[in-house]
Amino acid sequence: MYSWIWRHLPGGTGSKAFCALLLVVIVSAVLLFLVFPRVEHLLPFTDVTVDQ
Repeated sequence: MYSWIWRHLPGGTGSKAFCALLLVVIVSAVLLFLVFPRVEHLLPFTDVTVDQ
């Protein structure tokens, strides 16, 4: 998958590296600000019990 993305990015090595980094930042931001807040209520992270 990564080699397919690398082959389809335009430009030389430096340009491809910058575009790949930009893609990683964009995907991370979309996950952090859009996807995770919408599925947070489905995750069991707040149902924590500690026995002493």
